[in-house]
Amino acid sequence: MKSKSRKGKQISRRGILPILGSSLLIPFLGFSKPINDEIINSEDEEYQTLLKPDGTSVKVKVSVLKKSKVIKKNISNKSFLNWLNKKL
Repeated sequence: MKSKSRKGKQISRRGILPILGSSLLIPFLGFSKPINDEIINSEDEEYQTLLKPDGTSVKVKVSVLKKSKVIKKNISNKSFLNWLNKKL
């Protein structure tokens, strides 16, 4: 029997399927960029839970609380809500 050469032969669908399947697995191999230190540091920040006037809770970064400025101390809730233009 003569051996057939592949030069004149076209690739069949069965020949393409393994190539196509292996190309779909490339994203799962784990080629990724290294993690920046900024991202790690931002994830390590501490949060403090504060209450809003309507009773819901909010998580706020501790660094933001330290940078905040106190406008007026020891005011009542009613006067504070009036200052925010909210009704009781």
